[in-house]
Amino acid sequence: MIPLHDDNPTERTPVATMACIAACVLVFTYQASLPPGLGDTFVFQYGAIPALVFGQANLPETVVAIPAYATLITSMFLHGGWMHLIGNMLYLWVFGNNIEDVMGHAKYVVFYLTCGILAALSHALTDPSSPVPMVGASGAISGVLGAYVLLFPRAQVLVLIPGLGTARVAAGVVLGMWFVMQLLSGGMSIGGKGGGVAFFAHIGGFLAGMVLIGLFKRRDVLFFAPSRRDRWDG
Repeated sequence: MIPLHDDNPTERTPVATMACIAACVLVFTYQASLPPGLGDTFVFQYGAIPALVFGQANLPETVVAIPAYATLITSMFLHGGWMHLIGNMLYLWVFGNNIEDVMGHAKYVVFYLTCGILAALSHALTDPSSPVPMVGASGAISGVLGAYVLLFPRAQVLVLIPGLGTARVAAGVVLGMWFVMQLLSGGMSIGGKGGGVAFFAHIGGFLAGMVLIGLFKRRDVLFFAPSRRDRWDG
């Protein structure tokens, strides 16, 4: 199921969510404009490489651009291709605005980056000696999804079901199925069948979002609430 829109109105403009999307698009546009050799170097400089993060390897001095720990943040703004970027930004656009709305802009940015860092570490811990860069915003976005499923599981989401058309499905079902797929895919990836996708970053980010949302949301926002449209209509 591909989410297209939810029925959960917001009270404020999601400027931080839009800024994150704009930053990812701009960085990837620059990344894609580089010649193949320089593009690969860019990914090694700013992607999160587990072996570097845990001090088990070093890049050549001529390649190093920032400390290895800083790549836990910069890697969130790189992507492996246009479809990778578009898929991530779609999920962020559909679900991020409501999470920003219940936190405020500044707290949301801290929450987003914290989930992204914890997600990257979750992936890195599965193979601390890996020399393969991890890139993408999906770990941070997974944190947003984890927060959303606890706050608005009854919100209706318009989804595209390939081959069947569109349908409205409760967010708890959409995101619950998404998380189960990450768990199953993560289990398969242990045997080398992950296809280059950092499933454990998705799992770690989702769980981080579920744990942290209670610390970041406003006190008047309840868990397992109906969508705001339902409350307004009532």
